[in-house]
Amino acid sequence: MNHFKHAIELLKGIISRPSLSREEGKVADFLEEQWRKAGHEVRRKGHNLWLTAPGFDAARPTILLNSHIDTVKPVAGWDKDPFTPVEEDGCLYGLGSNDAGASVVALYETFALLSAHRQSYNLIFLASAEEEVSGQNGVESVLDELPPIAFGLVGEPTSMQPAIAEKGMVVLDCISHGVSGHAARNEGRNAILLAIKDINRLNEMIFPLQSDLLGPVKITTTMIKAGTQHNVIPDRCEFTVDVRSNEFYSNRDLVEAISQQIESEVIPRGFRLNSSRIDPQHPFVQRAIAMGKKPFGSPTLSDQALMNFPTVKMGPGDTVRSHTANEFIRPSEIMEAIELYFKLFDGWVI
Repeated sequence: MNHFKHAIELLKGIISRPSLSREEGKVADFLEEQWRKAGHEVRRKGHNLWLTAPGFDAARPTILLNSHIDTVKPVAGWDKDPFTPVEEDGCLYGLGSNDAGASVVALYETFALLSAHRQSYNLIFLASAEEEVSGQNGVESVLDELPPIAFGLVGEPTSMQPAIAEKGMVVLDCISHGVSGHAARNEGRNAILLAIKDINRLNEMIFPLQSDLLGPVKITTTMIKAGTQHNVIPDRCEFTVDVRSNEFYSNRDLVEAISQQIESEVIPRGFRLNSSRIDPQHPFVQRAIAMGKKPFGSPTLSDQALMNFPTVKMGPGDTVRSHTANEFIRPSEIMEAIELYFKLFDGWVI
């Protein structure tokens, strides 16, 4: 069976085993079994699996190929079984087919092809967990187990264009504190109105440094909750804010600035998902450009945010299909990805 056909069969096996974030065990077991049968030595930590090409030499640079095996929960609107792979009209339907099963199988097949020939670098393929929830038991838990990485390729649906920058994210749980009272009388201090003032301030905030690839920092209020019953002035209003950073601001910088601008209490959920960017002159980026690819900045988050070495995000499929009903990948996109990945990495001197 050639690499393309094997990739499609492997992807069907992935789709047919539910692999929601933090529940990836069945897919991890399946992939481990398949890869051991293929003759690979598979290392595993939790639901993360990785393979190392033969002939590892600590004196050579190491390249990491990575994508994730977890999926979001199926949204409403599917008219197919999200866990039954269906080929129809040139498309393969199934949950996780586009995000990011296609990248997993394309990168694995690329790893197998590259491993068949001696390269000037060490090569590791990592299929990781918990990407969709930015979980601490995903790629972050494995990186310390690996040798120093000189360059990483993160497989996500980008239509095989190289994302050389990516916005970061920090989520804020905000609380406005008022004073309760009876709604029929002119008393109390309405926490909802206080929250609205702060939300309006957030909407008006502008951070001066804008990125040529990622644009400005984006602040969006996405959730709000307040009140106990209709005739009581609420003394507490909770709202959630989604902040997307560019490479000019760390998440800590943004949280500090926001806290100074609003009266509500600001509680960040964490600072670890910062923006990332690779130098456009990096040899891999220039190699991709020479092959007709166009670098861009990605507004969506990936495990790139957890990697402290140069990375590019690039994979088969289209990001607009991710997290949607009737998610699909075109098998032709997987074939194109394997061919292009191989051309990019075969014989590359990093």
